[in-house]
Formats: sequence, C-alpha cells, structure tokens
Amino acid sequence: MKIVRSKYLPPSRRHAAINLFGIFFVHPNVHVNERLINHERIHTAQMRELLYIPFYLIYLIEWLLRLVMKDNAYLSIGFEREAYRHEDDPSYLEHRKHYAWVKYLRKKNKRQRKRKRKRKNRD
Repeated sequence: MKIVRSKYLPPSRRHAAINLFGIFFVHPNVHVNERLINHERIHTAQMRELLYIPFYLIYLIEWLLRLVMKDNAYLSIGFEREAYRHEDDPSYLEHRKHYAWVKYLRKKNKRQRKRKRKRKNRD
C-alpha cells in the first residue's frame, strides 16, 4: 500500500486518513501505526472486490441514507464497521470472506453498540 502525506487530503481535519483507489493519504502530523494501516488495507480489499467505483457509490449512498438515522452516519457505514471491527487483527485479510461487509449493513445490535462505547472510552 502506498502512503502519501498530504495537507489537502483528507479534506476534513476530523479524519486522519483517506484511502483513494488503494493509495493511503494521511495528514503530515498523523502518526501512522499498524492499526491504521490495517484499517485502510481492509478498505482496499473491499474496493477491489467491488472494482473500485461501485465501492464509492455504495459508500456514498449508504452514508446519505444513514445521515437521517440517529447514530453517526460515518461509523454506521457497513464498510467502516467491518474495518473498525477488524483493524486490530493483522491476520484478518488472510481469512476474510469476499463481501464480508454485507453483514454489517443491518442495524447494529446491542453487542456492537456496547463495543462502540467501550472503544470510545478507551480512546
């Protein structure tokens, strides 16, 4: 994975990095660790299996739909939920099934909400 330091991408300071077509753009002052790299590698796998453009279309549509929901739209996107769920597992991509993100499209269950609160408290 190619990593590019950029003060322009991602455009929002709220996000440390963005993966565009398998190229990982990160702000200059952001510490790049294995967890962040693994998170973006999961996104790259998602992009490849959807042949890139459909990934971005699905991502955008899902984000727009989730804007009207109660929870954070970004964190509720199926692609993000899969990546956050497995970013701490460096071997995840070795055993990941194709289209694994599909199971994250449905509404969060209690266990997932509890995990989110725990992660929020940890950070």
